[in-house]
Amino acid sequence: MNTLRATATLPMSSSLSGRFRRALLGISTGATRTERRGFRVAVPAVGERLERIGTTFAAGYHAALVDPRAEPLADRLHAEVPAGWRGFAFEGAGMGLALVDFLASLGPGRRPSRLAELLEGPGHRHRYLVAVGAGWTLARLPRRTAPLLASLEPQLRWLALDGYGFHHGYFGWRRAVVRQHRPGRLAGPGAAYVRRAFDQGLGRSLWFVEGADPQRIAGRIAAFPAARRGDLWSGVGLACAYAGGLEAEGVGRLRTLADGWAGDLAQGAAFAAKARIDGGEAVPHLDTACTVLCGRPGAAAAALTTRLERELDARPDEPLEVAVPLYEDWRRRVRDVLAAEETR
Repeated sequence: MNTLRATATLPMSSSLSGRFRRALLGISTGATRTERRGFRVAVPAVGERLERIGTTFAAGYHAALVDPRAEPLADRLHAEVPAGWRGFAFEGAGMGLALVDFLASLGPGRRPSRLAELLEGPGHRHRYLVAVGAGWTLARLPRRTAPLLASLEPQLRWLALDGYGFHHGYFGWRRAVVRQHRPGRLAGPGAAYVRRAFDQGLGRSLWFVEGADPQRIAGRIAAFPAARRGDLWSGVGLACAYAGGLEAEGVGRLRTLADGWAGDLAQGAAFAAKARIDGGEAVPHLDTACTVLCGRPGAAAAALTTRLERELDARPDEPLEVAVPLYEDWRRRVRDVLAAEETR
C-alpha cells in the first residue's frame, strides 16, 4: 500500500501502535490528485471538489488507523470534518477499521471487530459508506472476498463489493475501464452478483475518472457490453447525487445520454439520497440531482427508497450463493417505481 499523508489531517492519538499504523499504511496526499491519477477534468471547480472528496476519505482512513475505537473515532470525524463531507470520512474510516481487523486476525486469539463496533454503534447512520470503505481492503490486501462479505449484513455486503469496484476504477482505470478487466477473484459463492456489484462501484468511479463530464461518461459506458451497462449507469447516478459537481442542466444531459438506462441512473441517485439523508448529510446538489433524475427532491427520493426497503421480506441469513439477493430486489423495486412514474 502506498505511504500516505492527507492534507485534511485529524488529531493524532498517543497510541504508539496507532502512530505506527499511520506511518506504515497511510495514503499520500498525491494519491488523490486528479492530475496524478490521469483523470480528465475540464472544469477546475469540479476537479477541486473531486480532490477534496479524496483527501476527506484519506483523513477518515488515517483517523481509524490512529485510534480505531468506535466512539472516539466517530466523535473526531463529526468534530473535525465539515457537514456535507462526513460521509466520505466515514467511508475512509470503514477501510481503516477493516484493515485493523484483518491485521488483528493474523495474530493469536480472537478480538472484537472494530468495523462491526462502528457499524452497530456511532457509525450506523453512515453504514452504507462505511461498508463501501471496507470493500477497499479487498483490493489492497491478500484476502478472500467471502469472509468480509459474510461478516456484513446482506444489504451491506454488496456495498463492500461496490467499494472494490470503485477502487479498481479509481486507481487502475486504464485496466478496469479502458480494457474492461475484472479481477479473477470475483468468483466463488454468488459470483454472478459479485460481478454486478463490482460494476456498480466501477460505474461510480467513472464520475472521477471522467471529471463528471456527461458526454465522456456515456462514451465510456457505451464501449462496455450491454449486459454491464445498467450497473455502470447505476453507479454513475449514485456518484452524481452523492458526490455532486453538476448543475441541473448537466444532470439533465446525463439523463438524456443514459437513454435506455435512465432508470438505472435514477435508482443510483435514489440510493445516494438514502445514504445522504440517513447520514444527516443533505446538501443542495442532492436535491438538484434527485429532482432531475428521480422527479422529486432528495428527502422524498430517500423516503421512497426506505419505504421500498421495508416492504421486502427480510432475509438476515441470506447466503452468498443466492442468484438474486435482497439487495438487487430492492434496487429493482426502486428502479421500477421511478420508471413507472416517469411513464405517467
